[in-house]
Formats: sequence, C-alpha cells, structure tokens
Amino acid sequence: MFPVFYSDEFLLHETGHFHPEKPARLTAIRKALQVESWAHQIAWCQPTTVEARSPLSLIQQIHDPQYIEAVRQLANRGGGHIDGDTPLSPRSFEVALLAVNAWLDGVNYTLQTGEPSFVLARPPGHHAVADMGMGFCLLSNAAIAAHHALEQGANRVGILDWDVHHGNGTQAIVETNPNIAFCSLHESPQYPGTGRASEQGFHQNVLNLPMRAGSTIADYQPLFEQKIMPFLSNFQPDLLIVSAGYDANQDDPLAGVSLQPTDYGIFTDYCLQLTRRVVFGLEGGYDLSALSRSVVATIAQCLRS
Repeated sequence: MFPVFYSDEFLLHETGHFHPEKPARLTAIRKALQVESWAHQIAWCQPTTVEARSPLSLIQQIHDPQYIEAVRQLANRGGGHIDGDTPLSPRSFEVALLAVNAWLDGVNYTLQTGEPSFVLARPPGHHAVADMGMGFCLLSNAAIAAHHALEQGANRVGILDWDVHHGNGTQAIVETNPNIAFCSLHESPQYPGTGRASEQGFHQNVLNLPMRAGSTIADYQPLFEQKIMPFLSNFQPDLLIVSAGYDANQDDPLAGVSLQPTDYGIFTDYCLQLTRRVVFGLEGGYDLSALSRSVVATIAQCLRS
C-alpha cells in the first residue's frame, strides 16, 4: 500500500473564491486518485492530530516565535492577510500546524519503512522564511520536515524543489546546515526573484537551476542527469524530501514553463533511482486538471518502481 497523508481539515484554510491556492486543489487530486485502476493500493492516512503531537516546539526551531504568535493571533481575530498574496482564515493556523504534522508523519513512515510517501496537505510552505510567510505559504514545511528527520536519526537530508517558483524560504532556512542539501529547478525570471545559479549555500549544499519560460522535459532531463543526480548522489542523503509543486505545467496560469503532467513521472523515477526513501509533499500547482494528472503520474511511478 502507498500512503497518502491527507485530512479534510486541510480544506478549512480558506483563501477566497478567486485565490489560486484554494481547497479545490486537494479535492480535485483526491477525485483523480480515487478513479485510477490502482486506487485500492492507496492507504489514505490521517495525520497525527495537533492534540496528540504538537509540532510547535519544532516549528519554533525554524521560525521566529513572534511570527508564529502573530499568525495565531491573526487567525484568532477572524483572519486577514500576511501579505497581498497570503490570506488567513479563522482556522488557518490550526490547519498549518496539522499540515506540518502530515509532513512529519511522511518522514516517520519513510524513515521506518524505507519506502516513499506522499503528503497531500495545504497550505504550502516553501516561500515562508523564518520570520514571515509569503507567496501563499505560512510555515516552511519541507525545512521543518528535514530538521525532524535529522532529529529522528538521519545523518543527511536532501531537498529537491521542482516547483516552478524558487523555494526561497526553504533555501534561506537550510543553507547554513551542512547536513541538509537543497536543489531547486525554477523558472527565472519569476516570483520571488531569488535562486540564482551562483547561490551555493554556506557548505556548497545548494544547487539552483534557473529555467527559461517555455522549457520542456527535453530541457529538464539533461539537468537531472548531469547536475541533480550527481549533486544529490555525492551528498548521499538518508532521506530525500521533494517540494512537489506542479505549476511548471504548460496549462498552469501562474508561470510559463511547458511541462506536461506525465513528465512528473519521469522526475519521480529519477528520485527513486537515488533512493526509495522519498517524501513527496505538495507545494504549488493551480490548473486543477494538470495538477491532478501530475500527482497521479507521481504516485503511479512510485507504484511501478
């Protein structure tokens, strides 16, 4: 069985009808997975509740406690905006904590079994820096999950971010840690304007690969084979965390890269060639059909491999 960590609670982070990062993203993915011929091989796993395991102490190692408290208070007041792109509703803080728990559950499962998992959670996280959320993101899920993995006994953790936007928050948080490697493929120029190829981290542990608008799988595959695979293989991670954004699809409204949903099966295969210990966690992806088919391609490849 292939575990997908999901809760209907993730639908309670309400962003407004016209916001691209909306609950319908998860609903569409669930529907698409449930009609696949291999749907019976999916184990839908409820994340550990915040009451059973509060992630706050771990989050406070990554994020400024004053920022965390400000988000909590804003949600308690009925919601608002962290920035122009990043709204909060009354339940958003609780949902963000549960999303962190889902990522931690994915890490625990994969470390214990040596097999991949998928975290179908929101809000996303890779733009959130230590003291501020932005770009639809509240808490830095991937960075928090990587630190958790180190606490659980992993010696080295790799993070691969294939979202079309650079994971500026993830990089800023992990680039000082020699036991975490970060690699990002992202459209450039594009929001948030970070991720230059010259940025290599404090321990040569960062690899940024800016992509041009219109790039296709023919542009991505040589980078996987000549850059990403050697970089991560040399790092020898005990766990690979994938910030799995699906907004590099040709049909996505928020960027200009021209991937197809099936291309994410190719990306997934490269990851599994490195290690079976892969945690895929949802980031972006805003065309519901392309997003859903891309997640299907990711999980189908995990089941095939």
